[in-house]
Amino acid sequence: MRSDTPAENVDHAAEAARLERTAGLYPEDAEALLLQAAAHRELAGDRPAASTLYDRLLSAADTLEAPHLVRALKASNLWEYGHEAEARAIIEPERAAAPRDPAPWVIVAESLESHDELESAEETFTQGVTLLLTNVPQPPYSTHPLLFGRHRVRRMLGAVHDEWDTLADTLHSSPISLDELHDPKRVWSLGSDNPAELEAEISRLRAELGTFREALSRPFPVAVLHWPADELAELVAAYPSLTEEYPSHEQHLTTIEAALRELASSGTANLGIVTGTVPSYEAFAASEGASPGDVALLPQYATTLAARGRAVEWPPQRGAGCWCGVGRVYEGCHGRKD
Repeated sequence: MRSDTPAENVDHAAEAARLERTAGLYPEDAEALLLQAAAHRELAGDRPAASTLYDRLLSAADTLEAPHLVRALKASNLWEYGHEAEARAIIEPERAAAPRDPAPWVIVAESLESHDELESAEETFTQGVTLLLTNVPQPPYSTHPLLFGRHRVRRMLGAVHDEWDTLADTLHSSPISLDELHDPKRVWSLGSDNPAELEAEISRLRAELGTFREALSRPFPVAVLHWPADELAELVAAYPSLTEEYPSHEQHLTTIEAALRELASSGTANLGIVTGTVPSYEAFAASEGASPGDVALLPQYATTLAARGRAVEWPPQRGAGCWCGVGRVYEGCHGRKD
C-alpha cells in the first residue's frame, strides 16, 4: 500500500490476500510480507485471521529475524478482541526478554496505554529507553517513538519532566511542542463551543498529523546494498562489467560505511543496509528486463529488497554485531571512530 493512500480507500482483505500470495512466491521475504498481511487483516477487522498469521510465523520462531516483534504484535492484537489473559501471558515474558529492537517495546507499551494501564505503559517505555539509549550520543530514528510515547504517557500521568523527556523535546521537529500535543486537556477542547479553542485544537492536530506524515514518508530505510564476500566474488566473475564498481570486497565494505556516515552527517534519517545474493539479483534483473551487468540496476535492487522488509538498521544498536557479518561488535569493527 502506498504510504499516501488513505486507509479508507484500501481493500484491506484483498491486500492481505495479495501479500500472502507474494509470501508464497518469495519465501525468503515471507516474514516481512506476512507481517504486512497481518496488519491489513487487523485493519479489515478480521483479528482472528491476523492471529492465525502471527501463529504461522511463530511456528518457525527459530528462523524469524524479529520474533520479539511478532510476539508483541500478536499480544496487542489478542487484547483488542477480548483475549486479555493470553495477551498478558505474552507481554510479561517479552519485557523480561529485553529485546534490543525498539519496536516490541513501543507496541507493548502502547497496548497497555490503550487499555488505560498508564503506569505499566510508562514503566515499559522507560525500561526500553533505558536499555537502548543509555550512553547513546544520538538516538537512532527507530527509537524516537519510544521517547515520544514515554513523553506522552508521562504527560498524562502528570509526571515532572526528566532528561529523557527533554531529549524527546529536542528530537521533536513539529512547530507545536510535545507538551501541547500530549496535553490531556486537548480532548476537552474538541467538545468546546468556543471557536478560538476549536481553532487552536485544529492547529495542534494538523501539526501532529504532519509528524505522522513525516514518518510515513519513510516506510522503509534509505538502504545501501551489501554483498558478502562469496556472493561478491560470484557476482563479478559472472558479470565482469561490475568489477569497476566492486574492485575488492574490502573496498566494498569500506565504501558502504563511508556512504552511510556521509548520509547521516547530511541529516538523512532511517538508514539501513540490505544484503544481496546473486540468484536474487539475477531474478530481479530478469523481472526488470535488464542485464545484471548494468551498474544502474544495483540501487533499484537495493530499494526493492528494502521494500520487502530486508533492510537492517544502520548503525546497529549499541553492543550489536557489525553489519558486515564477521562476528565482531560494530563499535570494534566498521563502527570504530577512526
